[in-house]
Amino acid sequence: MKELTFRQEEVLGYIQLHMRDYGTWPSFREIEEHFGFKSTNAVMGHLKALEKKGYISRVPGQARTFKINFDLTEDARPVEAMDVLDIPIYGSIAAGFPDGVESGGEIGRLQIDTETAGIRRSRRSFALRVRGESMIDVGIFDGDTVVIEQCPPNDGDIVAALIDGETTLKRFMNKPGRSPYLKAENRNFPELHPVSELVIQGVARAVVRNL
Repeated sequence: MKELTFRQEEVLGYIQLHMRDYGTWPSFREIEEHFGFKSTNAVMGHLKALEKKGYISRVPGQARTFKINFDLTEDARPVEAMDVLDIPIYGSIAAGFPDGVESGGEIGRLQIDTETAGIRRSRRSFALRVRGESMIDVGIFDGDTVVIEQCPPNDGDIVAALIDGETTLKRFMNKPGRSPYLKAENRNFPELHPVSELVIQGVARAVVRNL
């Protein structure tokens, strides 16, 4: 069975959570509104991809009706074994010059498979929308959603950080003989050396991009 893209895992995870909580398959409109798709055609496109890869199948005699396949091949990861975690999406974080995280609290929810995202259920995780171009050389672009896990950083980790009272997304550098600082992944942006404060809010584990 073919591997799913991150967005396909999101859609499949949302369907699983909906079936667990309500006992029914979500409507096309519910899926569209949850993910912010522009039309139900986008929903159908993702469902067709899941169908083609064998994770769901159509119900005979019922138009636009699907079911999850649980009789998967042995070499595939069973759908029921996916550990789907529902995490909050907060405001935008600057991937440019430091800025405050946009206020307003939670702006949405994200369903992710913990194994795919590389996060632990035992640790608090959340997501932030990226604003800016300072991390484009590692494939993090303006408008992406970054999954953040709250844990101590290692040298070289990409982190959400509070530097001198403002929040940014950068690479954490902690070299022997030097004070910790933040490094952009775009040569047009300078290194950031804290004047008084550097607090790591979490480590970036995955990037989600709307297609």
